[in-house]
Amino acid sequence: MIKVHDTLAKKVVPLDTRDPGRVAAYLCGPTVYNYVHIGNARTVAWFEFVRRYLVYRGYDVTYVMNYTDVDDKIIERARVEGLSVDEVTQKYEAAFEDDMAALGVAPPDVLCRATDHVGDMIGAIEGLVARGAAYDTGGDVFFAIERFPGYGKLSGRSLDDMRAGERVDPHPGKRHPLDFALWKSAKPGEPSWESPWGRGRPGWHIECSVMSTKYLGMGFDLHGGASDLVFPHHENEIAQAEALAGDEPFVRHWIHAGLVQMDAEKMSKSLGNVVLARDAVRAFGGEVVRYWILMGSYRSQPAFSEAALDDARHGYERWRTFLDNARHALGDDMPAPRAPRRPVDDDVVDGPGAHWVRAFVDALDDDLNSPGAFAAVHGLVRAANGLLARAQAGDAPARAELRALTETFLELTGVLGFSFPAPAASNALIDGLVEYLLELRQQARAERAFERADAIRARLDELGVTIEDTPAGARWRLRGERPR
Repeated sequence: MIKVHDTLAKKVVPLDTRDPGRVAAYLCGPTVYNYVHIGNARTVAWFEFVRRYLVYRGYDVTYVMNYTDVDDKIIERARVEGLSVDEVTQKYEAAFEDDMAALGVAPPDVLCRATDHVGDMIGAIEGLVARGAAYDTGGDVFFAIERFPGYGKLSGRSLDDMRAGERVDPHPGKRHPLDFALWKSAKPGEPSWESPWGRGRPGWHIECSVMSTKYLGMGFDLHGGASDLVFPHHENEIAQAEALAGDEPFVRHWIHAGLVQMDAEKMSKSLGNVVLARDAVRAFGGEVVRYWILMGSYRSQPAFSEAALDDARHGYERWRTFLDNARHALGDDMPAPRAPRRPVDDDVVDGPGAHWVRAFVDALDDDLNSPGAFAAVHGLVRAANGLLARAQAGDAPARAELRALTETFLELTGVLGFSFPAPAASNALIDGLVEYLLELRQQARAERAFERADAIRARLDELGVTIEDTPAGARWRLRGERPR
């Protein structure tokens, strides 16, 4: 049984899907006006991993994500960059997709843009006005929060708390300070569409209510986003969708990712304390950044720092070193990566890797406990490392067990989204110099000049060369690459 922490229920609950064996999931995607920072990227990578894991556990998943491609921030960015709104959105959509690909994040099944669904939004707003849940102030349309008794149920806030604690947008026609815009009247030079209330554009909150239900229907299974979207965005989504549909619930389960921290503050573009996802990938490599993203619980608030990424790099390199050593030991017997499915109602068949598969799925079934899943993979690696020397020496039972554990390793790391890509072509001069220094180190060791040998190793480490001593001799790699 898979369990998730449901923000609406305020506790961990069994995943209860609308249709047996199927999961309909929606994630609030980026507003495409700038490059995504590592906090944005973490939320998207995590939710896409949830999709991967649900598929692994036997579910058929339909995963929808949106682009907000009309917004005040986009309009301002177009002014600053001297581009059209379309040129800005196309530029940053392409950049986002490049950044996600670098992190091993697969695209959603449906990627919807707000500007392609303005007609659907107008229809929903008309329905809300007809039901008395929204009102026209002469070109601007607002949702009347006092007409929706459940307002505040996701965030757990009362109207008094919200009014005291939130900055509100003043407008002379608003009936309540927290009423929010569904439709904004056009301003000169801004994108706009014809509507029953005159030319204008939709508000931010109506986009996701309309697009999610268009593709997934009411009562879909999972809605995700970062925790700073709980209020007001997701609270407003619920109000709009349920006021329009009547008594039918909007979403069955809400899951929210914690915010990345920088100097004890959440990472945000408005605060200016951001690290772009592409800069993190450039500095550490996509798979190391992915390791950092997934190694902590999705609900945690991890600190982004060079030390944290170095820890992730060391963990990732342990995996990669094992894989390369196994490849070296097994040769032609090396198993190929595969993508089996292990449905929730199927038992794991006994075998050399069964213990680690059970530990892995038990952890992730329990509210996506990725630290437990990572611990299972590291446990498998420790067990398999103990077989390498015997397997390489020709011990048949050790070789068979190593092959089975390696196959399990590829299965579990594949679920986590790691592919261990081959390094770029090496520079012959660098290779030759490193090999020469390793020969000098080996000579020093043979002469029992261990201080000299250790000094060579330390200097190479400073230069980004990792050395591993194996029964077959020293192997090396530039950080982030495979051993030579």
